[in-house]
Amino acid sequence: MAVKFFTDRDIAEALPWAELIESIEQIMVDPAAVAPPRTVHVVPDGRGNEASFLLKPGWVTGEIIGVKAVTFFPENGSQNLPTIQAGVLLFDGRTGSLLGACEANDLTTRRTAAASAVAAKRLARLDARRLLVVGTGALAPMAVEAHAAIRDYEQIEVWGRNTDRAQAVVERLASSGLAVSVSEDLDASVAAADVISCVTGATEPLVAGRLLSPGCHLDLIGGFTYAMREADDEVMRRGSVFVDTVDDASLSGDIAQPLERGVLTPQDLLADLADLVAGRHPGRRHDDEITVFKSAGTALEDLAAARLALAED
Repeated sequence: MAVKFFTDRDIAEALPWAELIESIEQIMVDPAAVAPPRTVHVVPDGRGNEASFLLKPGWVTGEIIGVKAVTFFPENGSQNLPTIQAGVLLFDGRTGSLLGACEANDLTTRRTAAASAVAAKRLARLDARRLLVVGTGALAPMAVEAHAAIRDYEQIEVWGRNTDRAQAVVERLASSGLAVSVSEDLDASVAAADVISCVTGATEPLVAGRLLSPGCHLDLIGGFTYAMREADDEVMRRGSVFVDTVDDASLSGDIAQPLERGVLTPQDLLADLADLVAGRHPGRRHDDEITVFKSAGTALEDLAAARLALAED
């Protein structure tokens, strides 16, 4: 059997939002699905900076095995290069034979955004009308599209430190038919938003908990290391906190730092994505509840996306 190879363009065409969201929901509650802990290594970039190299394995017993290798080079943004780059290998779960390989830059952004949509289906208010995306990287337009796939937003804003880059995201989304504009004032947009999706590599909090309106849903999906932080401690004090997986999310600064300082306890992590999808936790419990979803990315999301691409080929 020939080994299949998928480019980023192939992956984008093979992963429409509805099907990808459903694929992630299915694998998160599959009792045969396994995702061992990821490993993270610090790798010098040869220019005096530190980069990260992650390995994320997962499998569905007797069906398929996958491993994603990810690099995070934070200085790449200054060179107009992606800060996160990745590839995935897929193997037959019965024989161990190599089935396929794919570039995973687009896979990573799409599955990350889709996982947020899976959570938002259960945590964002049904009448949410104002969406704010914080960040201007490759994940920003994906977050807009994924959230818009599960709620009808009347107003969508994109905020970035660089207004020109925020405008570029808006222009990229113009063909989608969504009404998207640039936010000129982050704090004002945070206070007005019903749903906020943070997709940055920030190491200092951008979202202040004191500004969140009752009923707001906050999606934190940019940070995945201890040093990265998108929301302050007040967010965690005010919000009901959910995670994609406890093991992965607990390594990220938005969860690890508040846990370390006692702002959060392990019991404050109310449910993971599997609990939400399976209905073991009801999700949002009342209209004024502030909900927080912290995603650091699990290998099962990558496997769900890659498996879907393989099936669609």
